[in-house]
Amino acid sequence: MNSPASRPRVVLAYSGGLDTSVIVRWLTERGYAVICFCADVGQREDFSTLERKALASGAVKCVIRDVREEFVRDFVFPAIAWNARYEGRYLLGTSLARPVIAKHMVEIARQEGAEYIAHGATGKGNDQVRFELTAYALYPGVKIIAPWRDPAFRAEIPGRAEAIAYAQKWGIPVKATVDKPWSSDDNLMHISFEAGMLEDPAQRPLDEMWERTLPLDQVTAPREALSIDFEQGRAVAVNGRRLSPAALLAELNEIGCRHGVGRIDIVESRFVGMKSRGVYETPGGTILLAAHQDLEALTVSRDLLHTKSMLAVRFSQMVYFGLWYTEEMEALMAFLEVSQRHVTGRVRLELLKGNVIITGRESEHSLYDAAVASMEADGGAYDQSDATGFIKLQALPLRVAAQRAARLAAKRAREAGA
Repeated sequence: MNSPASRPRVVLAYSGGLDTSVIVRWLTERGYAVICFCADVGQREDFSTLERKALASGAVKCVIRDVREEFVRDFVFPAIAWNARYEGRYLLGTSLARPVIAKHMVEIARQEGAEYIAHGATGKGNDQVRFELTAYALYPGVKIIAPWRDPAFRAEIPGRAEAIAYAQKWGIPVKATVDKPWSSDDNLMHISFEAGMLEDPAQRPLDEMWERTLPLDQVTAPREALSIDFEQGRAVAVNGRRLSPAALLAELNEIGCRHGVGRIDIVESRFVGMKSRGVYETPGGTILLAAHQDLEALTVSRDLLHTKSMLAVRFSQMVYFGLWYTEEMEALMAFLEVSQRHVTGRVRLELLKGNVIITGRESEHSLYDAAVASMEADGGAYDQSDATGFIKLQALPLRVAAQRAARLAAKRAREAGA
């Protein structure tokens, strides 16, 4: 085999899991010099052994970068500020991590003189799109290697059972087994599970699968009160203690875990067109989103809030589809910045047996006026008689439409009797 210097160089998005461990060896056997890249986005990983594992699998180099603060600050927090949920349920943990990982892959590819980028995403999934759209947006001349879309790869390794056997053949240790074949993706925002027995949407996830949240029957923590402070839509403190973005989310993950907060089991619509089943644990993100949405209701005007809610659907789609580095996303972020100017204040919550309960909120930018909203005597702040004219004006188009309908009905009756 040629020396690494003479072989084409490829940067592989490397997790040390089953797929990417197998792909390192497979690419090496086909003459590539593989540079593994692992982004620390908060996954529970022994990074001290990851490099050794990559090199033992055939890589010529392994680069590990800590991008936790960037991930939470520039990707998770904007999603929280949007109150983003794909299809109204999924908090986008994996989707948000992909653009920051791919961004750094491109940087390393340029530094290492690599013209190829590779990933272990399946040809049926969303991650292939997310990695590749980011790569093409930031490195237009890049070439992509996607082994799961390569007929030669699939002929040799058609599925997870064969991938496990391939890893055993080359002495590559992997977490997945034939008995526990589900795959997981972990970061500071969440952990996701899919594949294996989860491909049956009717089958209940095994209790042993969960990692980030206690089962409710194991929750012994009493009701816990906490507060979260926001500045312009971004969380800055928990219980009055200021923390960096990554530290703050990690703190809320620990709190949410012991209360069993943040589990969802859903069927979602993949970008490539099929339905898929995903199981997610998002303790800290669930708490943050509930708090932010509540503070926003206090500080953002009705029409701006409604417009933002509609745009949040599009933002969630774009994140899920991998369209982070686009002009449309830049425009949405500009809108978000303006919408969050007054979302500053404190939200108080309680956690109990999987529930996130809002107990109060306060802000110097509050739009709530007790003198106007009070059910007690008006005191001149609001004249209830003004509502009569307001309602009549709102009803005007309804009354006109009803009169037209009555005329048409009368006309049809006359014609029927003629």
